Amino acid sequence: MPNVRPSRTKKRTLTFAALGLAPALLAGGLVVGGSDILNSDVGLAADSSYVLDGHGHGHGRGLGQWGAYGYAKQGWSADRILRHYYSNTTAGKVGTASEVTVSLSEKSSVSVHAAAGSRVGGQTVAPGQAVSLSGGNATITQGCGGAVVKTVPATQVDPINTAPNRPANEFLTFCSSGDKYRGSIGTAGGKVINKLHVDDYVKGVIPKESVPSWADTGGFEALKAQAVAARSYVLSGLQSGRAMDNTQSSQMYHGASGEDPRTSRAADATAGQIRLLAGKPALTEFSASTGGYTAGGLFPAVEDKGDALSPTHNWKAEVSAGSIASAFGVGSLKSFEVIEANGLGAGSGRVVKVRVVGTARTVEASGNDARVKLQLKSDWFSIQGQKSMPKIVKPLVAPPAAGGGLLDLGPIGDVLNQVIPGLSALGSPDLESITAQLRPIIEQIIAQGTAALGLKADSLKGLVSEQQSDNSQGSTGTVSAPQLITDGRGMHGLVQVLQNGVLYFSPLTGAHALFGDALTEFLNGGGLAKLGFPTVDGLR
Repeated sequence: MPNVRPSRTKKRTLTFAALGLAPALLAGGLVVGGSDILNSDVGLAADSSYVLDGHGHGHGRGLGQWGAYGYAKQGWSADRILRHYYSNTTAGKVGTASEVTVSLSEKSSVSVHAAAGSRVGGQTVAPGQAVSLSGGNATITQGCGGAVVKTVPATQVDPINTAPNRPANEFLTFCSSGDKYRGSIGTAGGKVINKLHVDDYVKGVIPKESVPSWADTGGFEALKAQAVAARSYVLSGLQSGRAMDNTQSSQMYHGASGEDPRTSRAADATAGQIRLLAGKPALTEFSASTGGYTAGGLFPAVEDKGDALSPTHNWKAEVSAGSIASAFGVGSLKSFEVIEANGLGAGSGRVVKVRVVGTARTVEASGNDARVKLQLKSDWFSIQGQKSMPKIVKPLVAPPAAGGGLLDLGPIGDVLNQVIPGLSALGSPDLESITAQLRPIIEQIIAQGTAALGLKADSLKGLVSEQQSDNSQGSTGTVSAPQLITDGRGMHGLVQVLQNGVLYFSPLTGAHALFGDALTEFLNGGGLAKLGFPTVDGLR
């Protein structure tokens, strides 16, 4: 769930070291360290306390809102922000099932009107008339609480036009509170519900889950990223059978009354855009501040340098022994220690497990349980004065971004999924499972590119010789093995230098050759850094 509002190209050789597949990763992960608790027969005084050094605010999974803002101020696009935090997802568009249903937890009854009129039970409701729902019937009245005009069987009131992005005079407005909503208002299972297009829904989410004023200070791309995350999250939840409401347990949502023009622009700018995992909308969780490293889980952990400007990037908390003992029900507290952590970032990283020893019993609990029970800002904390080192249990960590040494599949994920079916399924939190999938896929990418370059070279032998018989550039002899390279647009592929030309390959463009003047013009025009991988052959 969401949590707490908030160059030049580089050549790389074709080795698994260059691809970032370090032996530790291939072996299935790193687990080091340990913790030995020295139990004392004497309990701590209830008023004694522990001082915790912490980082971040919220669960830390997926997108960090303050980090996204920081990256946006550095010039990152929304797409780049999303690919960073949700590195195992691909870009997608909403399907035909674009309507969402959200329960309005604070509403207990329906009595609504709209300046442009509405529709209920096949009847047109005129401007100035209101509709109340009760017991499977809709009562149309002259204004809110006025004389009854008609009663018809119905459990839902529709706007005069159910299309998305309609004008304000068509919004359904609650008689009692004045709260306005896009889409339809109805009742189901004893709850008041709002049915509307997902793009309309997102407009009511972003200003409550993020900070609209970021648009005024260089953070508009962060708001766009938030819109895509909010859209993906609700669609994923509903498709998996989850009941979505308008609270923090799903996503904060206050309908049209809670909208802000700046965040509505972000929603419109990303209309229909979502993130996909294994071909389905991804449950794109987000939290206010990661503290500098995301938590991992469904999405691999990543460093979050954008979070440096978060007001909760670093924090301290003092928790009494009595509070800890009471929260975990252990009697009088003897000791409280972090015994497992993920080893990412400052200190030992996020807490994986704590051990609470009391006079009545000993409890081991997750870092998230400790966060909730002790009302901490996050599960990333260390205990001042703890002498034992926690065991380090690292989650799956995403490879570095483009230019960092490993193939960044984000920009071409959709294309690669056609070339290598199942690529978007990379996302299993099980390290051994992900490693087993990752290695053969990378090998297959390399093999495919190498084979394509070989076929291209063979096909050029006679053609180049014939076309270039008047000079010395007829040979296609290989000078170097294919090398992995990244163009200026973030696309990755292979380059092979020949005696008198260059072969280029990417999964998006295929294999193409440049010789003679065509190669000179390409390089003078900026080459891969500016023009990207060639899309046609140039043999003269």
